[in-house]
Amino acid sequence: MSKKLVLQGPAADQAALAQIAALARPTRTTEVHAHALRCDGFDFTPELKAQVETAAHAAGIDATFVDADLTLANFKLVAMDMDSTLITIECIDEIADMQGLKPQVSAITEAAMRGELDFSESLTRRVALLEGLPVDALERVYEERLRISLGGEAMLQAVQAAGLKTLLVSGGFTFFTERLKTRLGLDYTHANVLEAAGGVLTGKVVGGIVDAEEKKRTVERVCAELGIDTKQAIVMGDGANDLKMMGVSGLSVAFRAKPVVRAQADVALNVTGLDGLLAVLA
Repeated sequence: MSKKLVLQGPAADQAALAQIAALARPTRTTEVHAHALRCDGFDFTPELKAQVETAAHAAGIDATFVDADLTLANFKLVAMDMDSTLITIECIDEIADMQGLKPQVSAITEAAMRGELDFSESLTRRVALLEGLPVDALERVYEERLRISLGGEAMLQAVQAAGLKTLLVSGGFTFFTERLKTRLGLDYTHANVLEAAGGVLTGKVVGGIVDAEEKKRTVERVCAELGIDTKQAIVMGDGANDLKMMGVSGLSVAFRAKPVVRAQADVALNVTGLDGLLAVLA
């Protein structure tokens, strides 16, 4: 199977992209848009991939090698992690900030995302620190701090226009996923339920925790409901707890991800927005 190389970066012009492209010695290059270039007709080797990726990284450019004939039409579902993927924040860290506990909770979050801590254990520990926080603090986080990641809305509009279904599956909380479902017209969401009583959080999660295994099961379940193979799903994430669901996909996308995730993903968007996916599959 021949490969295509897609080079892109929000600050990169065609000259800068062409300089990196020259390393692959392609027989054909095509301008995808002002900040993206496609290269075809080169001999792919792991050594070439490493050379191009190193040079691209140094130039602030994302370099992606995928099968030459891969397009959006190959897929039926886009599944996304929420925190630090579809949105720019880690909701639990911002909720903790309302308690003056952000440093403690952020440290646990970071360790879990790097794969150094079991996710379920880390979530239980973090949620316990939120005990007694008024529920309306969640609304403040949503209104004041939650932002869609760069290119997120453009990416969603394009995949929805192409007829793909969308799934937001999160180790975060339904308070946020349900609001995003309505706001962005998403088809499916799955996340943890924060327990509350008397208008305050109890420091507990209701039911099972959405960990790496549950995220994978959710992608498999939604694919089964849609009557499609998991290889017809694109899965996007940033942390270690996304690796299992990324592993069953037809295309895994690491977005601003931890090194352990970038190393295993088919596509790594380090500088480009989420809409960088569109150039890769153009």
